[in-house]
Amino acid sequence: MKTKIIFIVIVTIISPLTTMALNLPENGDTLNLQQCIAIALQKHACLKSSAGTIKVNESKIGQVKANYYPQINWSTSYQKIGSTSPHGSSTDSNNQYSTDVKLGITLFDFGKTSTQVRIQNLTLNASRFDFDDVTAQVVLNVKNAYYNLLQTQRNLEVAVDTMNQFQQHLDQAKAFFRIGTKPKFDVTKAEVDLGNTRLNFMKAKSFLRIALITLKNAMGIPENADFTIIDNLDFEKSDLKLNDVLNMAYANRPNLQSLIAKRDASELSIDLARMNYFPILSGIAEYGHSGTDFPLDNSWNIGATLSFPLFTGQSTKYQIDEAMANLEVIKANEDIIRQEIFLYVQQSYVNVQDAAEQISVAKMTVIQAKENYNIASGRYRMGMGSPIEVADATITLNNARATLNSALYNYKTAQAALENAMGAKP
Repeated sequence: MKTKIIFIVIVTIISPLTTMALNLPENGDTLNLQQCIAIALQKHACLKSSAGTIKVNESKIGQVKANYYPQINWSTSYQKIGSTSPHGSSTDSNNQYSTDVKLGITLFDFGKTSTQVRIQNLTLNASRFDFDDVTAQVVLNVKNAYYNLLQTQRNLEVAVDTMNQFQQHLDQAKAFFRIGTKPKFDVTKAEVDLGNTRLNFMKAKSFLRIALITLKNAMGIPENADFTIIDNLDFEKSDLKLNDVLNMAYANRPNLQSLIAKRDASELSIDLARMNYFPILSGIAEYGHSGTDFPLDNSWNIGATLSFPLFTGQSTKYQIDEAMANLEVIKANEDIIRQEIFLYVQQSYVNVQDAAEQISVAKMTVIQAKENYNIASGRYRMGMGSPIEVADATITLNNARATLNSALYNYKTAQAALENAMGAKP
């Protein structure tokens, strides 16, 4: 059952992203969360930067592998050679021509090239995990911005409802005042309440605009046309267990996997540094033409060279020391990341559980506040209540609704953080 739940969570994130169109939204378009994430994965500049790093490391593998193959060089030269006698007179000069082709190849280097290739492959893997980490952060930022926009949209609805409720109360107060059953105070009190509510409505519209700008920025399209989004703040309780989440986080978190690849590469770097103590056997073949007049004389040679480092000023020792120190740094960073994952997972898990409980309480509070509002407004319509009672009940109801919106937002963002902590891939 645990495995099934985890699988459903990951598939829910992955499957919508594999089949959707990635056209940029136009003015008036409506997007869901998966479409926003897909656009971000295509357009965000930081992902392009991280992808560029992968290409750099791919090219470095090719550069190292070039040492497996022979190197062929062609050269040609011309010289005019002359001399001067002790008395200052010039002797005849000669023209010197030469052209040759040289082939060189490393025959045996005690595994130095193969070790370099393995190191670069591990470095490439690390850069891919780094790309996954950047991707996960982009997805998390989009989710947070998306849910924040939904919260501000719902809060704007609350502000509109509050304004309408105070408008109705003002109309009732004016009607009662005209027939003499209520004092002028009721009218002015309702007008002040309505004015304050209009200010809140204006602030809510401003917050909504800022939230949309934030979402577009998180998607990497800050200058794109405005669009609307689909509301998915509905509450669905998660049944994930803490141990399952921790195990998935240690297995899947890309920043940890990146450090593991870098650790393996650092261990190989120590071996590579030690190989500088060993000789290199290389072969050479050369064929060319040279002489002072055409046709030029032919010449060729073939041979092998064994190069052995007898003394290098202890540079190899210091390279080994550096590689070992780098390994210790990476191991320490790996321990730090594991501790951060443990903390992040536990915090995210607790936040999800707490937010779920807050939603239950907030829903009950809305029900109670609505009942209180109905009583207060009903009493006033019957001429028995006071405007202060109605205003308090109205504000309490809509504050409760805003609190529920906040609780739903907190749950969704906590759930997104938990998915990020698990290392779930988009």
